[in-house]
Amino acid sequence: MKKLKWWKVLLLCILLVVLVAGGYVAYVFLSYSRIEDNLVLQPEGSVTEQAKAGEEYTIVTYNVGFGAYTDDFTFFMDEGKESRARSKDSVINCINNCADTALSYEPDFTLYQEVDIGSTRSHQVEERNLINEKYSAAGDFDNVFAQNYHSAYLMYPITEPHGASNSGILTESRFDITSALRRSLPISDGFKKILDLDRCYSISRIPVEDGKELVLINTHLSAYGTDAAQGNAQLEKLFADMKAEYDKGNYVICGGDFNHDFTTDSKEYFNPGTDKSYTWCEPFPDSIIPEGFSKCTDYAEGMVSTTRYTNIPYSPQSFTVILDGFIISDNVKCNYVQNISTGYLYTDHNPVVMKFQLGEAASDTEQE
Repeated sequence: MKKLKWWKVLLLCILLVVLVAGGYVAYVFLSYSRIEDNLVLQPEGSVTEQAKAGEEYTIVTYNVGFGAYTDDFTFFMDEGKESRARSKDSVINCINNCADTALSYEPDFTLYQEVDIGSTRSHQVEERNLINEKYSAAGDFDNVFAQNYHSAYLMYPITEPHGASNSGILTESRFDITSALRRSLPISDGFKKILDLDRCYSISRIPVEDGKELVLINTHLSAYGTDAAQGNAQLEKLFADMKAEYDKGNYVICGGDFNHDFTTDSKEYFNPGTDKSYTWCEPFPDSIIPEGFSKCTDYAEGMVSTTRYTNIPYSPQSFTVILDGFIISDNVKCNYVQNISTGYLYTDHNPVVMKFQLGEAASDTEQE
């Protein structure tokens, strides 16, 4: 048999690479699907107690970063190196410590983001179960979960692929969650949609003894590949639902990771003189916040960042901003709000703690 000429071998190798790459791209797009909008969620738990107007309650919002981000972890999508949590034990340790941190504030409500339920990047740890077990040990809680992200197997980085991801947002409540709804957020068109997938927010309804409802919204807006128009479209949909509930006379609290510079000036505050610009920390568009709502940014103990850029291990030189927080209707009174410094030991975010009362106008407080 005659030997193949070198150029024929090279051509065959090129064709093989093209076929494999083309097949993978086809797999990614053919496996793409979005969860339907207005999906009814099933709360879990047996709590029957109703909330009360005038009582002070505590709420925490916390992005747990799928259990990967120790303080020295760097992420490949942030110009870092790593694509997966370092081990299963590390994931379990990070998630348990995040839950313990939130529970140390004795919250009545907690909003978690980036909770994985079976992902390559977090070694298939069922993080929702870990958190629920912590809360069950702390008392009686209802909980509701909404899938916020799922992806086909990402074959990058080649040396350690990020893999397939399934993640969501988890809400914990000491009071009865009578019903919950998953609302899909607008996402990018074209190839960018692969990075956004099932972005959403969840709406949990909690009865109040005065006949109204506390409408608790847990959100995690898009980060990578987001432009201002898409970010505004997501917020406008969110705000429309919030305004509709407020117009019914209900109490509305929205918390989570907004992937915007929440105070509009935290980038400059924490990184004076920086020329860095990222799509996930553009200034929050205050002008589109509907009448009757306000951000809670009157921090009781001063400015503390809530996320770090993970291109390098955490240090005083790290780029940090405020992305996380709460927006409330003016029939909710914010008595206290503070971002909590944790040294980013277990996630790339810091928790935000708020104490509030239902039934008092926000005009009685000094909020922005």
